[in-house]
Amino acid sequence: MNKEEYEKHKPFAGEKKPSMLRRRVGHDYESRRMYLITMTVEGRRPLLGRLAGRSDAPEGSADWPHVELSELGEKVRERWYATEQIYPEIKVVALQIMPDHLHGILFVRERMAQHLGKVIKGFKAGCNKAYRELVLGLPANGAATRLQQRQPSSSSLQPVCYAATTLQPHTHPSQHPKPKDDRTHGYLWSRGYNDHILSGDGELQRWLNYLRTNPLRLAIKREHLDLFRVRFGLTIAGQTYAAIGNQFLLSAPQKLQVQCSRRLTDAEIQEKVAFFLAEARKGAVLVSPAISKGEQAIMRAALDARLPLIFLTPWGFNAFSKPGHQYFDACAEGRFLILAPWEHQNQRIPLTRDMCLTLNGMTKSICEK
Repeated sequence: MNKEEYEKHKPFAGEKKPSMLRRRVGHDYESRRMYLITMTVEGRRPLLGRLAGRSDAPEGSADWPHVELSELGEKVRERWYATEQIYPEIKVVALQIMPDHLHGILFVRERMAQHLGKVIKGFKAGCNKAYRELVLGLPANGAATRLQQRQPSSSSLQPVCYAATTLQPHTHPSQHPKPKDDRTHGYLWSRGYNDHILSGDGELQRWLNYLRTNPLRLAIKREHLDLFRVRFGLTIAGQTYAAIGNQFLLSAPQKLQVQCSRRLTDAEIQEKVAFFLAEARKGAVLVSPAISKGEQAIMRAALDARLPLIFLTPWGFNAFSKPGHQYFDACAEGRFLILAPWEHQNQRIPLTRDMCLTLNGMTKSICEK
């Protein structure tokens, strides 16, 4: 949908709901661009494989965290790489299959005759066919066939598959009408997908590194579940937050608010950095929303020095939220806590002065508690 059509329909669309599956308004999805595609298995079932290895293993060794693909996972991999055979305009740049989702990078090298969404739709349809055959035990044309009561035939799928627990006996449709949103009969993937349009400035390499180390991060998260689980409804000084990280940092006897004027010179910022790092090394936990240039410099320096931090973010969490790349190791080591006072929004709006003042007030209350 282009911007003109979007604005025309906007008054009738109702309230805009948070969604990571929405296409970018006005973007030409047939043109030459590079995309990061993410899609999840319906119900986040670990049907595509299992995590193996240890987080402390050296990279490149047999024990480096990796995903051992199930038979279905292998079929998904085959169909992803077949994309460039079906659509010569597209080059497959990367793929990382996780137990319950995948990330892939596609490069549209020249203008296509169809929307990228049609390409993804075809890929998902091929995967659905493999899912029905391998997991649900249906014949090749099983999309129009009622589900049969039998276990998956492939033993390699059984450690990661529990789809059979949802199957129902064969009955007449009038006895058990299928709800509109029923996704248990032949659909591997959840509705829609997320696309991120890659730009310059090294973004491709950053995402390639992210895909490569995704199994490592999953291994670390599983080894430190309490530090990566999103907790909702955490109340501090009368304010409710969602939280990720080490909540014991809130019990530190000394918490120090990091707040700097936007008018500080570079030299003054460096003085502030030296002061706050010295206090943190004495045992203080630094707390800040990191709004101004000086606050951001202090928080980055503290992260690099592996010192404890509490960060207030204006962007809320959902159940699948996780710390960003730069915060992941700090969370795993128990020296970082992220607090989100407001609800999750996929579309980030610019910070207003009132929002900044509110965040600073919350930071002060946390430090005084």
